[in-house]
Amino acid sequence: MTNYTEYIGYIASALVLTSFLMKNITYLRVINTVGCGVFILYGTLLPSVPIIVTNAAIVLVNFYYLIRPAKTV
Repeated sequence: MTNYTEYIGYIASALVLTSFLMKNITYLRVINTVGCGVFILYGTLLPSVPIIVTNAAIVLVNFYYLIRPAKTV
């Protein structure tokens, strides 16, 4: 594993962590999706199928909630 690969992992971790600090759920999902995308890159560079599959699934969940119509209460 090269040094830049670790930096990519740290960036992905920072993005996912930052997403959980968001009060707005839309911002949370967008930043989390970007972080998961970077984790997919990280998993590809390792290579690590569990990292790729887990983060791809999270991206799909985030996309689902970002594009579905908002419910009115």
